[in-house]
Amino acid sequence: MFNIIKSLYWELLSYFVPEKISYEITGQCKKCGKCCNYMYSFDTYTEKEFKFMQFLYPAYKRFYIKGKDEFGNFIFACKYVTKEGLCSVYDKRLAMCKRYPAPRIHYPADLHEGCGYTVHKKLFKDYLKKE
Repeated sequence: MFNIIKSLYWELLSYFVPEKISYEITGQCKKCGKCCNYMYSFDTYTEKEFKFMQFLYPAYKRFYIKGKDEFGNFIFACKYVTKEGLCSVYDKRLAMCKRYPAPRIHYPADLHEGCGYTVHKKLFKDYLKKE
């Protein structure tokens, strides 16, 4: 009897567990430079905060505020991107640039139109399918 109650309890709890979703990124860089000319920074809401971030991390002085999007979020760009979309200091680029894009991310993301990379949403049931 106890096992039946325990099973019902765990079954009931399973309805309240959010489904874990991960996102996988595949593809190749087309060297267009869009990702370097149009990027966001989480938790940067004012120019003063941006300047403070540059003070704390001098390597970020390579970025400048390019403008704002339709939601009022800052758009940043890198000073070292050439007109051809290539990095002029490729051997001295930041670690975040070297790792972009991460092969797996934990939040939905949009990439620039024409980007060589694609974001694939991976649900739990996708892991259960045999390959």
